Amino acid sequence: MRITDMHITPIAVGDPPLLNAAGLHAPYALRTIVELVADDGTYGLGEVPGSAATNAALEAAREVVIGQDPFQLNAIRREIDERLGTGGAAARGEPAWTKPRLVHVHSGVEVACFDLMGKAVGRPVVDLLGGRARDRVDFSAYLFYKYEGAGGDLGFGTDSNASGWAAARQKAALDPAGVVAQAQAMRGAFGFKSIKLKGGAFPPDEEADAILAMYEAFAPGTPLRLDPNAIWSVETSVRIGERLKGVLEYYEDPTRGQAGMAEVRRRTGIPMATNMCTTSFEDIPGSVAHHAEDIILSDHHFWGGLRSTIELSRICQVFGRGLSMHSNSHVGISLAAMTHLAAAIPNLTYACDTHYPWQGDEVIVGGKLQFDDGALVVSNEPGLGVELERAALAKLHEQYVRCGLTERNDEIEMQKVQPGWKFQAQRW
Repeated sequence: MRITDMHITPIAVGDPPLLNAAGLHAPYALRTIVELVADDGTYGLGEVPGSAATNAALEAAREVVIGQDPFQLNAIRREIDERLGTGGAAARGEPAWTKPRLVHVHSGVEVACFDLMGKAVGRPVVDLLGGRARDRVDFSAYLFYKYEGAGGDLGFGTDSNASGWAAARQKAALDPAGVVAQAQAMRGAFGFKSIKLKGGAFPPDEEADAILAMYEAFAPGTPLRLDPNAIWSVETSVRIGERLKGVLEYYEDPTRGQAGMAEVRRRTGIPMATNMCTTSFEDIPGSVAHHAEDIILSDHHFWGGLRSTIELSRICQVFGRGLSMHSNSHVGISLAAMTHLAAAIPNLTYACDTHYPWQGDEVIVGGKLQFDDGALVVSNEPGLGVELERAALAKLHEQYVRCGLTERNDEIEMQKVQPGWKFQAQRW
């Protein structure tokens, strides 16, 4: 089997006006779909966070991917590194791509290769990763403070006849009562057992109040998580942690840096999770030296692919770290890849993050993947188990061209609502 073509299609999917420490989500989230076509007519799919820079890096990798055997992942990775990395690019007078671009290229191409391999041998991707540690993968409700609007329409239009999660997805949620209502609607629609709140948008005590309100609203033992995206000082993180002792399943990135995280962990005794202070293999020595976190939130898009994430899982076993998954806005190709990967990792025991309920658009045949009591059942179909709906892909690519966005920038979007607003690495 040989790769004969590589299609790179940027898309824009509707995203509601969700608040976070960096500002406000734009009406569209950008993704890029990678399609590798093989000489037998089959194709494999990958998906990565979208930006003009990532698209350019993928285009630059095309010439070394075409002609490769998708089973030879080591050779493909080496060729991509030589083509895009500092080793070969500088000598040719071409740009050396930054590490974030490289890991996106590696992950998008690798997932598409695994999809091709699975189709070639008639086995699901989970089997190619070592087989199932579980048949179902649990996900967590991912809550946001938000303004009114469902996303996608630049006017943030709403449907007054919507009910249930469709209504909650449109309503503003700017206080503890709104957050609890959002949680109730999301759990009712999807059955999620654990709940995560994206913080960093309002004063810390208000966000702690929202967590405590959910603690009162839901059954005892419901796992609760709070993620302020490292915008709090160590002292603020400790103070809020004292309010939430015995309430949080884990405290995600309340403050910045491994040393700061370690201090909050030591002073509060609350398990700490991160996708900000330990985000690459180069960060592992510092993680071990400081004991900065108890749980690492992996992400195959940012760690360089499925195999790299399995390597991370083994490091977590060695150093006593728990493992879960981080998420950005995505469609079903990424969600399918996350599910196969999580199913193959025995020590990934925390429910995974996903933004998926917030997105209404989809590019796979049959529409959105369906959660069953808060989990996705691992597909038995060859490869990822999803197929491309080409009319939907074309529509979302048109949407990408029309919306004019070329990268994610939550600060600029926030300034449309609050003129002069600026991101601060430490706000409270």
